[in-house]
Amino acid sequence: MSGRVAPGVTLAAILVAAAAVRWRLLAVPLERDEGEYAYVAQLILQGEVPYRAAHNMKLPGVYYAYAAILGLFGETDVAVHLGLLVVNLLAIALLYALGRSLVDAAAGLGAAAAYATLSLGAAVAGLAANAEHFVVVPAIASALALAHATGRAGGARPGAVAAAGLLAGLAVVMKQHGAAFVAGGLAIVLADGLARGRGARRATAAAGAVFAVAAALPYALTALGLWTAGAFEPFWFWTVTYAREYAGMIPRATSARWLAAAVARITGAAPALWLLAALGLGALAWDAAARRRAPFVLLWTASGLFAVALGLRFTDHYFILLLPAAALLAGVGASAAGRVLAAGRAGRATALAVGLVAVAAALALARERMVLFALPPVAVARAVNGTNPFPEAVAIGHWLRTHAAPDDRIAVIGSEPEVYFYARRRAATSYLYVYPLMERHPFARRMQDEMVAQLEAARPRFLVLVNVPTSWSRRPHSETRLLDWAERTVRDDYEAVGLAEIVPGGATRYHWGAAARAATPASPYYVATFRRRS
Repeated sequence: MSGRVAPGVTLAAILVAAAAVRWRLLAVPLERDEGEYAYVAQLILQGEVPYRAAHNMKLPGVYYAYAAILGLFGETDVAVHLGLLVVNLLAIALLYALGRSLVDAAAGLGAAAAYATLSLGAAVAGLAANAEHFVVVPAIASALALAHATGRAGGARPGAVAAAGLLAGLAVVMKQHGAAFVAGGLAIVLADGLARGRGARRATAAAGAVFAVAAALPYALTALGLWTAGAFEPFWFWTVTYAREYAGMIPRATSARWLAAAVARITGAAPALWLLAALGLGALAWDAAARRRAPFVLLWTASGLFAVALGLRFTDHYFILLLPAAALLAGVGASAAGRVLAAGRAGRATALAVGLVAVAAALALARERMVLFALPPVAVARAVNGTNPFPEAVAIGHWLRTHAAPDDRIAVIGSEPEVYFYARRRAATSYLYVYPLMERHPFARRMQDEMVAQLEAARPRFLVLVNVPTSWSRRPHSETRLLDWAERTVRDDYEAVGLAEIVPGGATRYHWGAAARAATPASPYYVATFRRRS
């Protein structure tokens, strides 16, 4: 087998293996962020515009990506995860191309295998189609364009620089954290120009301007489109005004504890791969092949770190933004180690590099073998997400879809937008989460008043009351207006028609109809469904 063909065959094997693992788990119930994206995508397919019928602080790119997925594959949780599978395979292939462009085929294959493994991990919520998966694809594509545009004696190629900027800007509209890759890309362009000396200053400034303008274009077009649709005011409030408040809520000491816990959890899930990444970081100094593009790799790694750190929240799936850089470093480390072990024999060096990553990946997958290879999809949701009511949302949503008329409005009192998606019924409120209503910020009381007013005006046929702490995140200072309204309204105007008791370590107990009215929950975790009496 020729050296030219072998990398392609190996990459194909990596893609097939990654697809096989995800294929088995396509039917894992949606978690709440997936439910938000999927429900808003349903609204988009019905002709609605984000931030009017439903809103949150994320930029709208992921909503439209989900709408494309649902439009292609159908409005199911399987379709969502099939879309994730495609996106994940694209990221793996792009990382191979990036590693090969920057160092060699061994680095590319190592990066592809490392990312395929790391992005599956429960430590980063890798099985959920979170927005970060949709950020990294254009971010990696942007880096690949920059790899071809820079490092050339004749200076950066304007067309490739513009393409890189446009792709980085697309990462931003998928989620605000993508701005880190715009900053990193601009730094790469400027560093490349400055390395050519004073005579290249004007060309460097021009290249930087081209990148910056191209990167700003997707956001500008998004804002213009929402302004044209009459949704700019809520878009600006949620994605800028409230997002700014949200970013400043967490005390720095708390952020530091979250970071330490997250780093221990994520590196502990795949220690051999992270050791390879550390080796790759060192190889940028001592390995000749890696050292040639060391500034590029370091700046791009800094972009991933910056992306994770924005807002200082350090939620598990935020670390997906760092995984491409970590995987690239693991590939660089394996490639460098392969050359040392092979004593200059190129073909053997590639085989040794791939073998090192394969062993490290196998060790990581073995740690999560029950989730990835043994448990059925519903059990995976429970094992990964604890008592969060994600499997129950499937049953509740399907019951509502059967019993609610197509024009009936429903309301979830809690933060479980996946219920709306499964029910295929419109929400009686634009608030898909109650988290913002429980936080300490100047808008909390106003938000509660607005949500209550929306519910009173819509008079939803069904109410779903979630009694699971993680669906609320109540604080001692949280306003209770919504809770007081829900307790009073359920007592006066609704009757119980469903009860899902979540039993830690056991099967959920469901009660429907008259059985729900007679049941008293024995578990502290439950979801109750109510129907308006008249």
